[in-house]
Amino acid sequence: MRTQLFVWFLLMASLISPVQAETTADEIRVAATSFLKAFAKEQGKRAYEVAYETGHIDSRLALAPCTAALSVEFTGDPWKTEHPSLQVACSGERPWRMFVTTTVSIRGPALVAARPLGRGERITGSMLKTRPVIVNASRRGIISDAQLIKGMIVRRPVNAGSVITPDLLEAPNAVSRGDHVIITARRGSFSVRSRGKALANASIGEQVLVENLGSSRTLRANVIAPGHVEIPM
Repeated sequence: MRTQLFVWFLLMASLISPVQAETTADEIRVAATSFLKAFAKEQGKRAYEVAYETGHIDSRLALAPCTAALSVEFTGDPWKTEHPSLQVACSGERPWRMFVTTTVSIRGPALVAARPLGRGERITGSMLKTRPVIVNASRRGIISDAQLIKGMIVRRPVNAGSVITPDLLEAPNAVSRGDHVIITARRGSFSVRSRGKALANASIGEQVLVENLGSSRTLRANVIAPGHVEIPM
């Protein structure tokens, strides 16, 4: 009789509180793959071709059951590496997270040198051409819009066909040592102008020492445009 009661109790317990299945390696793989597929589809709308695969996930893996949908996100920037990791996480009653290795290749248009470029040359459209490259193979980044770099200066020699990366270029000097400049002293909407002389070379956005020609004082000013600097009052 006691045995029958015990069996009946186990049966009722299983009906009232069913045991939830563990989260398996296959479920984690499906979540990671679905995330990468959605990423590839989104980049395809921007003319980028994405190839991807997930790394090895131990088939014996079994994590706590998840009452919510698994969340997946990159832990690094996939545009700067071909091997970004994914974080797969559960935010349910028994939260957990794990990391999945991946290989992601993003192919798209980039500017390359149409001919050998020498140090100090100023970029023009004829120096550039576009060809498809693996964008995230270069940690230095790529440039796809020629308008953004026209007029910039080549910092060091570049071989024909080489990808143009931001570190190869620098902004031209907006003021050069000895140039006469307009100094604007500004406070809110009130400003006063005077004439000065640049004591060094500088690009827009950089600071430069200037001499106020009226007072002979040396000031540190911000370059705001070619021939124009500004100081706070």
